[in-house]
Amino acid sequence: MLIESAPDMDVVAQARTGREAVELARAERADLVVMDVRMPDLDGIGATRLIAADEDLAGVKVLMLTTYDTDEHVVEALRAGASGFLVKDTKPAELLDAIRTVAAGEALLSPGPTARLISRVLRSPGGGAAASPPAPSLSVLSDRERQVLTLVARGLNNVEVAEELGLSPLTAKTHVSRIMGKLAVRDRAQLVITAYESGLVTPGA
Repeated sequence: MLIESAPDMDVVAQARTGREAVELARAERADLVVMDVRMPDLDGIGATRLIAADEDLAGVKVLMLTTYDTDEHVVEALRAGASGFLVKDTKPAELLDAIRTVAAGEALLSPGPTARLISRVLRSPGGGAAASPPAPSLSVLSDRERQVLTLVARGLNNVEVAEELGLSPLTAKTHVSRIMGKLAVRDRAQLVITAYESGLVTPGA
């Protein structure tokens, strides 16, 4: 009801399970999937991984919903290909704005919650990078690119990065794009994961 009330978006399908979500994303060619982490049959992380791995669904964005305080799977979801996450008690207007942000190709990485959650998960027993592929080497990055990556990991957007480093927003955006290319990651969410797992940003710092 909330999404249908927005003039610039339509609900093309609703899924009860993760597998159904993947099937409907393929059938309906959705632009964006609002995915719950916890679902029957196949959880949201598995469903997101299938969507991200499907070349025919390359343009489909995934916005993950989590309970935040109890759900320790958000980092895994970001690795799987989600472009961001929201807590389930997000205000209606914020949810709509988040959908627009992710649909436009920006990762939903606010300065506080994402960094805090990643920090907490990475420093918790069994919650860090041990079960994940090794983080890409940052040796391919220039000093300026490392500065940009550090700010991105703190949750700053391109305009904020530009202001912090005395750059133009376009230059900041170019740096971010080059960093993603060098590290072979698909979006800003995975940049944050890489920054933490490589040690460039210290959990809790």
